[in-house]
Amino acid sequence: MSGDERRAVAHPAGTIAATMLASSLAFIDGSVTNVALPAIGRELGGGAGHLPWVINAYLLPLSALLLIGGAAGDHLGRRRMLIVGILLFADASIGCALAPDLTVLLASRALQGIGAAILMPNSLGILGSSFTGEARGRAVGTWAAAGAIASAVGPPLGGWLVDTLGWRAIFYVNLPVAAAAVAVAIAYVRESETEAQPLDWLGAMLATAALGGLTWALTLWSSRHAASPAIWTGLAGGLLLLALFVWHEVRRGDRAMMPVALFASRPFVGLTLLTLLLYGALGGLLVLLPYLLIVAGGYSPTQAGLALLPFSIVIGTVSRLVGRLSERIGPRWPLSIGPVVVGAGFALLARADPQASYWTGVLPGMAVVALGMAGAVAPLTTAVLSAVDARHTGTASGFNSAIARTGGLIATALAGAVIAVPAAAITGAFHLAALAAAGCAVAAGVTAFLTLER
Repeated sequence: MSGDERRAVAHPAGTIAATMLASSLAFIDGSVTNVALPAIGRELGGGAGHLPWVINAYLLPLSALLLIGGAAGDHLGRRRMLIVGILLFADASIGCALAPDLTVLLASRALQGIGAAILMPNSLGILGSSFTGEARGRAVGTWAAAGAIASAVGPPLGGWLVDTLGWRAIFYVNLPVAAAAVAVAIAYVRESETEAQPLDWLGAMLATAALGGLTWALTLWSSRHAASPAIWTGLAGGLLLLALFVWHEVRRGDRAMMPVALFASRPFVGLTLLTLLLYGALGGLLVLLPYLLIVAGGYSPTQAGLALLPFSIVIGTVSRLVGRLSERIGPRWPLSIGPVVVGAGFALLARADPQASYWTGVLPGMAVVALGMAGAVAPLTTAVLSAVDARHTGTASGFNSAIARTGGLIATALAGAVIAVPAAAITGAFHLAALAAAGCAVAAGVTAFLTLER
């Protein structure tokens, strides 16, 4: 590390540890909940139309408020907002664990999403402003690897907890991680410089309402397999609110929550589209695959969680190496090749048989998907952080994370179409979803090749 980099961050290991622990909360929660869906449905009475909302009640505020969460860190201090997000997430986790019915669970999940929307962009913003050059690539690669490891631990741990203690226990896992994250952040993370410009609360409300209308309509459509006046109203209202959000951001200019001028850059547009396509495809897989294995394959929650373990192990092992490579050769080739490899993995999963051997029917496709994602995660994050100056790393990382979660949000809403089919037909529906995901992933790789600089 150079002298400039040493001066930029007094405690590099402590800074990375704090951001890893904080973001692991969001990664663990997302992966744990997927294997608990059948158990939650049985106890709280959620049908096919309600179960996707256990995921989307969390993803909706996470997607819509990541921008304002990142901007809040830029304005109020990234360490301060990181700690606020962690504490809110921990409190909401207690609410989830104690929920007496589905309504309270969904409300608590939404509060978790708000907490994650605050802590996620500020964890990346702290890394982006604390490190430069190859040190930033190593730090982001380490952060991505830690997130993958947290995601790896989540499914088998969650499955075991569901089998032994019940699904409520999965939310108590967040509490010791949150306590450690707050302690390390207070001890080692330096507070960032702040800006006096007021936050764009109207923009945040418009974005939240737009995503809420669109997601509600897509979830309703996918669970019913038919359109209705209510669904068309939700879609139209969501699109109108989205247009109002864009108009509002254009009017605010440089004071916007998401400066529209950034979209004049072809690489920025390419990274945005790539993120939406790739993480949309991945989000659908992580929801549907454990559901398929439990419902159609007869797996226990623990077995379904262990089935996802190789996916995150591969990402955790490879992503840091790719982060270093990307700093040397640039992000274009990793972001072009990685998503195409992901698409090949989805094509293999389009032939998966949950009742056949796991080693030949599920593992090969999932391993290929993981290898492709490992080639894309760290280069994508580093490319986004490098595209803006240090003052706006929180906003930039928040926007990219928002796009990634929006992709997962839409995919989860559409996943209701698979969850709603009878158990005997779910395998065929999963195969069609895997083919659609393969197309999205390949399109993401082509987008990177055409839009990123050589």
